[in-house]
Amino acid sequence: MYKFPASTLVSHAIILQPVIVQASFKTQKDLLGCRTKVARNVNMEKLRNGYLFPEISRLEVQHIEKYPNAKLISLGIGDTTEPVPQIITSSMANYAHALSTVDGYTGYGPEQGNKALRKAIAKEFYKDLPIKDREVFVSDGAQCDITRLQLLLGSNVTIAVQDPSFPAYIDSSVIIGQAGVEDEAGRYGSIEYMKCGPHNNFFPDLATTSRADIIFFCSPNNPTGHAATRKQLEQLVNFARENGSIIIFDSAYSSYIKDDSPRSIYEIPGAREVAIEISSFSKFAGFTGVRLGWTVVPEEVLYSNGFPVIHDFNRIVCTCFNGASNIAQAGGLACLSSEGFLAVRSLVDYYMENAKILVETFASVGLKVYGGTNAPYIWVHFPGSNSWDVCTKVLEKAHVITIPGSGFGPSGEEFLRISAFGHRESILEASSRLKSLFQ
Repeated sequence: MYKFPASTLVSHAIILQPVIVQASFKTQKDLLGCRTKVARNVNMEKLRNGYLFPEISRLEVQHIEKYPNAKLISLGIGDTTEPVPQIITSSMANYAHALSTVDGYTGYGPEQGNKALRKAIAKEFYKDLPIKDREVFVSDGAQCDITRLQLLLGSNVTIAVQDPSFPAYIDSSVIIGQAGVEDEAGRYGSIEYMKCGPHNNFFPDLATTSRADIIFFCSPNNPTGHAATRKQLEQLVNFARENGSIIIFDSAYSSYIKDDSPRSIYEIPGAREVAIEISSFSKFAGFTGVRLGWTVVPEEVLYSNGFPVIHDFNRIVCTCFNGASNIAQAGGLACLSSEGFLAVRSLVDYYMENAKILVETFASVGLKVYGGTNAPYIWVHFPGSNSWDVCTKVLEKAHVITIPGSGFGPSGEEFLRISAFGHRESILEASSRLKSLFQ
């Protein structure tokens, strides 16, 4: 098994550690000699450095400047790479072209989304589950809905997150004022961090987890790639019901599940009373740039005073959002047609074959690998290492971008997240370089 020489790590870590924005920022007073009397939002001051993925993009640019002749391969940010199937792009193109005609022009649509698309989402993704189309809110993506839900919930709720987890859950909590103060270990004092790692099959010990109003839970998980089992989700739902909590369930990668793991929290009895589900067309249909997602808010989810949450979420949507692009929604409908669904399934299969290649690559050099079977992410363990150091080493020596596990939370230390999104030739080339590096 490959081990990094300790003497090689420090200098590379300096290259890749994220910069603190405040350290290099010149105030408007320095530049123009004046400033407003508006105080900065104190919650923005609590945010750590920059948001993880723009930081990785910045480092990618720096590396290209340093090594202009190197062929850099990105296994970092989870951005799709393969073309959107033509049946879907044709539908969007036809809709866009119709806007230039009197009969085809449309303006604002319903803030909650095209009714036909809402029905199609309920039918295709929730099939035998009792999800009503009026409970489906179409949006411009799951990440945007995370923030809308935070605005809905306000600053007085307590939250719990998986550790590691998608950074937007924590960062949006900090911005809205839920998080408290960050300690030296990188944990915010008012957030309950639910450790999820190999030691507990990537599911928190709920017996020792403090109650929180809101539980953010992603399955399949980004970054670990673990899809929660039915038994695990039953425990989660029961925990929420016993504690009067609401689960925000992120199922953005559910289309990648290959086994019998639940694809929706609503497969679990009792979830309709305690769970809101967010999801997206981004990763299963290649809509990362098109922007289309949805949130399901069951009518049975109630506040402590008995008022339905769905009514407040509808108010948030109508106040903060004019609805997803009509063109994008036309593409969404095409995705959910019988022919379109088969076409996007081929994209999922392509990326999962990439994941298989990457899993085999790391396993072949003696590294412990998780994920990659129900999600397009591989979670690779480097015992005793600093994840930024390992990330830097891989970048410097193999010209391959990865994501340090600590960027997803303190429990991500010693891990790298590897994305399976990429052209096949790039995946094969990266695999060759990684084998040479780690052997």
